[in-house]
Amino acid sequence: MKAVEIVAGVIRDVGGRVLTVRKRGTSAFMLPGGKREAGESDIAALSRELGEEIGCDLITADHLGTFDAPAANEPDTRVYGAIYLAVVAGDAIAKAEIEELLWIDPKSPPSVRFAPLLERQVLPRLAAT
Repeated sequence: MKAVEIVAGVIRDVGGRVLTVRKRGTSAFMLPGGKREAGESDIAALSRELGEEIGCDLITADHLGTFDAPAANEPDTRVYGAIYLAVVAGDAIAKAEIEELLWIDPKSPPSVRFAPLLERQVLPRLAAT
């Protein structure tokens, strides 16, 4: 089984909803973020990915945890995600490979397909807070 390491951000609005994204050509919603480039720190990668994917600038990031689950879009792959509570500047818009944005209530998520990492690990943790 292959392994993929990513960094992703939990971005909340004033009502506590969490921003999720869906990449073009896929069906699962996930947190914005992505893979690190060579030599890149978590924070640098998260900042770059948020700018590329949703057009926001990272202001602060606090480590929520590192979680793992089956990858949403890559068969026979496990994803290891360093997840950060992120505060951003700017209004999120779908850019680059992002086709759709969806704000969700972690305590009552809609009936859409979520990436396993988000559904099994992150949302339960966020719903408990």
